[in-house]
Amino acid sequence: MNDATNKRIFNWSQIKFSLNEFLIWTTLILCAFSLALIALSLRPVAKWANYQSICIAQESEKAPISWAVRKCNGRSKVYQVK
Repeated sequence: MNDATNKRIFNWSQIKFSLNEFLIWTTLILCAFSLALIALSLRPVAKWANYQSICIAQESEKAPISWAVRKCNGRSKVYQVK
């Protein structure tokens, strides 16, 4: 009879542990998903930065770096000396 009584007793400590584990895993998955979205949204910025680096490297061979930066940003006409 003692075995039958033990089987009927609900072990709340196991349920709590399972709930905590579930919350931890859910939080980790949510964080990983959020970081993946941030990484994907930064892709255009990375492409632009790569283009800027290539452009400045090419233009700085002909002119000073400050002028190359202006030219690659599309402001060379604004700073043009007359």
